[in-house]
Amino acid sequence: MLKNLVLYGFTLAFLQLLIACGPVPEEAQAVPEDVETASTETGGDPVAKAKEAEILIVAFGDSLYAGYGLDQKEGFAPELQAALTAAGKDVRVHNAGVSGDTTAAGLRRMDFVLDSLSRKPDLVILGLGGNDLLRGLKPADTRANLDAMVKKLRDRGIPVMLTGMLAPPNLGAKFSDEFNIIYPALAKKYDVALYPFFMDGVLGNPDLFLPDGLHPTAEGIDVIVGKIAPQVAEVLEG
Repeated sequence: MLKNLVLYGFTLAFLQLLIACGPVPEEAQAVPEDVETASTETGGDPVAKAKEAEILIVAFGDSLYAGYGLDQKEGFAPELQAALTAAGKDVRVHNAGVSGDTTAAGLRRMDFVLDSLSRKPDLVILGLGGNDLLRGLKPADTRANLDAMVKKLRDRGIPVMLTGMLAPPNLGAKFSDEFNIIYPALAKKYDVALYPFFMDGVLGNPDLFLPDGLHPTAEGIDVIVGKIAPQVAEVLEG
């Protein structure tokens, strides 16, 4: 289920860095007063512009989705939008990433985000769980929160694509086994698309990380988008 096990060692190193940095401040988890303002649109009303596109995608995640430390146009959502547009898709990608979000925080704000949109999305790309690892939260709780979010989206008739994370070995074999199965198990349970590891292609190359050693540079985002965009396009095509 998890492709390319060779990347596993790099994955573990990345998550060990996350854990070593300690908890994210609570204020970083706060839901913005207007999540729509986190849109990747450049100028004008982002909601109005979303109406103009044939396809609306919501990128729902944490700082890796939000574009932490990058210019507005350099984050995951705008770069994915650019890649899909170049591939001939009439698409807008709404940035619903919030730095510091755990799966519990994401579950709490999901209805607000969806209800604030101009229409039902054609796809939600869901990528949370890294901050759960950072905090050492129970895998069972992470799984329950992600399960609830995927179910919520499916109940609304919204297609879902999961992007996964992996647990480091220093959390123990039992923890790793329980965490690493979450994303493939939910993808199978709800018959949704799965991109096994969001940071595929970036780990192991320090030049693709910001000075904090955690978040991708604009070039790192380009690598991530280059790998994930074809699968997103396949999902959109059904």
